[in-house]
Amino acid sequence: MDRNSKVFKVIVAVLASALSLFVLYYALFGNIIIMKQRAIVLSFSLVICFLTYPLVKRQSGKVSITDIIFMILSVVVTMYTVINFEAFILRVGMPTTMDLVMGSIAILLILEAGRRTIGWILPSIAALFILYAFWGNYLPGILNHQGYPIQRVINHLYITSEGIYGVALGVAATFVFLFILFGSFLEKTGASQYFMDVAVSLTGKSKGGPAKIAIIASGMMGSISGSSIANVVGTGTFTIPLIKRVGYKPNYAAAVEASASTGGQILPPVMGAAAFIMAEFIGVPYFTIIIAAAIPAILYYFSLYMSVHFEAMKLDIGGLPESEIPKFNSVFWKGILYFVPLVVITVVLFRGSSPMKAAFIGIVSVLIISILRKSSRFNLKNLIDAFTESARSIVSIVAATACAGIIIGIVSLTGVGLKFTTFVLSFSQGYLIVALILTMIASIILGMSLPTVATYIVLSVLTAPALGDLGIPLLTAHLFILYFGVFADITPPVALASYAAAGIAKCPPMSAALKTFQVAFIGFLIPFIFVYNQGLLLEGSITDIALAIITTVIAIVALAASLQRYFLIATKRIEEIALIISSLGLAFSNIYFNAIGFTIFIVIFFIQYKNLKKGVAVYV
Repeated sequence: MDRNSKVFKVIVAVLASALSLFVLYYALFGNIIIMKQRAIVLSFSLVICFLTYPLVKRQSGKVSITDIIFMILSVVVTMYTVINFEAFILRVGMPTTMDLVMGSIAILLILEAGRRTIGWILPSIAALFILYAFWGNYLPGILNHQGYPIQRVINHLYITSEGIYGVALGVAATFVFLFILFGSFLEKTGASQYFMDVAVSLTGKSKGGPAKIAIIASGMMGSISGSSIANVVGTGTFTIPLIKRVGYKPNYAAAVEASASTGGQILPPVMGAAAFIMAEFIGVPYFTIIIAAAIPAILYYFSLYMSVHFEAMKLDIGGLPESEIPKFNSVFWKGILYFVPLVVITVVLFRGSSPMKAAFIGIVSVLIISILRKSSRFNLKNLIDAFTESARSIVSIVAATACAGIIIGIVSLTGVGLKFTTFVLSFSQGYLIVALILTMIASIILGMSLPTVATYIVLSVLTAPALGDLGIPLLTAHLFILYFGVFADITPPVALASYAAAGIAKCPPMSAALKTFQVAFIGFLIPFIFVYNQGLLLEGSITDIALAIITTVIAIVALAASLQRYFLIATKRIEEIALIISSLGLAFSNIYFNAIGFTIFIVIFFIQYKNLKKGVAVYV
């Protein structure tokens, strides 16, 4: 079958629509046993995966016999779970020969689906964990365990809900899919263009306006899409040419877009798929997570804004022509209804409802507001397109979470997670900063080759317990891991979001990646700040929270000015050093350090202000 044929597209659309409707049905009625629901979603996802992702790239035009065999086997092994679920309960721990055959095939299919959709790294890690379960008794030191027979491993991974059909896949099969569907529906109504127009009207006139447009528009869209690369492609095609046109270099234009798009995964109210999994893993309402994540996310975007602002001031880069900037009032009120679904989701979550219910109601609200304007009304084509795009997006997430489920299952079976925690504690010698740096490095390295979801899942079972043993609250530790898993998309040498932006900006990928790291550098410090200063996560008294926010805001301004070598006017080297010291003092949760940092900041401000009045624009 030709993948470019109409028949193929119809088959994909039918499967995608069936999957979407099934998830919507489950969200509305929820009358299917959880493990069966996960198996059905896995079945659809594997079939769509083997149908749309070729075995090798050179076969991309045709659906091969191998692909068809894999699709048939995918249905068989998942439906075997659905049909035999009650029998599984009775013989848990005592798998039959057929259970072992089906489980083995299911694991191999999941590893292959992972390889096709997200690359070979995560499936290889999962395969190594399986080998570790079999032969860990031959390893020395803390990695040694008793070794497990194939019956025990397959039983744990396939028959129970501790492995493949665990929490990670469950989250992907429910509210992650629903929020992806919500984003697709909202985009089909024209919301992305509206958010872009609002951003242009707000910042188009200011210094370096187009770069600021990218920050605001990509932040708003990224929060909904939850995908760095998809957001770069979606908004970057508009913002990057604008940024280049007003005088920024191509690599800087790519850097701003990549930084802003990546931050969408940490920006409430929707954030990315990993945030939903976090809620399940640590057992807190999703609303608790978005409340805690709100201030750090806003501060991240504020740091991007200040970096862009100082760069624009230094290079004297203006905004867009008046004729290209729409009036804010007319733009904002024209599409105010696009904010309704976001408000609806936030209110539903605030009232304590599950993310699944919130996403479902959000989708319904999108359909309702779309009726009110002729240009945004859904027709059958738009509906099927939204279903198809959402299903294609969820396939890679399902493959990633199923592979991660294998890893989690082996960790719980062998107890290696506790051993890894012991290793981190031993290596860090009880010093929190050392453990944080180790965790950051692990998050970024894994995140360079894995999706954010997979990175978070792996590290949540390996490093988060160690951070907890060092006294970091559970939510704080998991947010720390999430941040650096996200930032891996803009960390050289494998900065995928930067590379995507570089393609649009027509500049060398590594040049864009290095510039992105520089633009977003302050954001890399924010997780360390909220670990040491819980006020940023809205913990503590009102005074503590206010002080934490104020001092961090000033610290960001000071550090951005130092890095861009421009404050009110160009900075001297001694001023840059002083601003770095100021930012460090303000970042600590210590009133004396804060006072020193603030004093230095004020002194530099008045020195610069005095020279500005004298007309000293540039230092030699």
